[in-house]
Amino acid sequence: QVQLVESGGGLVQAGTSLKLSCGASGGTFSSYAMAWFRQRPGKEREFVATISGISVTTFYADSVKGRFTISRDNAKNTVYLQMNSLKPEDTAVYYCAASSVRRGATRVTENYNYWGQGTQVTVSS
Repeated sequence: QVQLVESGGGLVQAGTSLKLSCGASGGTFSSYAMAWFRQRPGKEREFVATISGISVTTFYADSVKGRFTISRDNAKNTVYLQMNSLKPEDTAVYYCAASSVRRGATRVTENYNYWGQGTQVTVSS
């Protein structure tokens, strides 16, 4: 069974950057679409970014487009989220997700059947 572990969260000031990592074990990593979701305080979990199994395609939420970059290193079974120009509204628990159903990038929450525990990102103004 696939296990996902996020790291890299923390407390930062607006305008700075963070890079999140998500390490995967088990399964065939390159066969999985990967994604980052986040959950703001009092809000439902929302899509942030997704990447296809061999990095051919990426999609981003409008709220992060141009600021965040998703990437993956299949040799390391790791997906990353580079977050630049952070804003207070980016404050959330960020979750890594994997889909054994899809290899192509997908933003549909229901397609993801493996989830990490999340890492907290707090952006102060």
